[in-house]
Amino acid sequence: MSKPSQDCSNACLKGAGRPKAAEVEARMHDLIETAGALFLSQGYTKVSLEAIAREAHVAVRTIYVKFGGKAGLLNAVIQSRRDRFFNVRDMATDSRPFKEIVDDFGRHFLALLWAPEALCMQRVIIAEAATNPELAETFENAGPKPTREMLSRFFARPDIRAQLRPDLPFDALPTFLLNCVAGDLLMRFLSPQPKQSPEEMQRALDERLSLFYRAVLKES
Repeated sequence: MSKPSQDCSNACLKGAGRPKAAEVEARMHDLIETAGALFLSQGYTKVSLEAIAREAHVAVRTIYVKFGGKAGLLNAVIQSRRDRFFNVRDMATDSRPFKEIVDDFGRHFLALLWAPEALCMQRVIIAEAATNPELAETFENAGPKPTREMLSRFFARPDIRAQLRPDLPFDALPTFLLNCVAGDLLMRFLSPQPKQSPEEMQRALDERLSLFYRAVLKES
């Protein structure tokens, strides 16, 4: 007579087992989104891990296990925003013509720079970086550094290098391109939204990229 009870017990144990991978992924996504919202609304320094854990309905230990702490969680937040707004092809293997690759990169990168969440996050970083070196380092490693490294690999391709002027300071090319794409950085931080229409922004980007091409490409 004990068999049915035992079967029921086994079934209950199976049902109460470890959460499925999809559930864990969803919880981590919610945690990252919650942390991002709190960082943007309250600032990185003022938000505690306890507050994030409470809002996300997770244990503080979970944050340490999954992300290593607050800096690791910020890194995950920045990467999630970058992936959301900056979905470009692998420039190291992209076989399209040079200008087509760079034009595509420029459009995506400018959209990332003007994304409201990205602007808010950059303002938080600028406001607190001077007093929080960990914050500045985390932002650099999660955002600007991977972008520059991707561009460095692109400009180092033999087929790409063959199209560029041989006297260029190649180490400076990634930053030069990023500045050409970004345009007036001061106005971007002073303005809550672009003062140009999307069409005007695209024309201005095309003009800046035209200057970039004239500066780096060999004369045909």
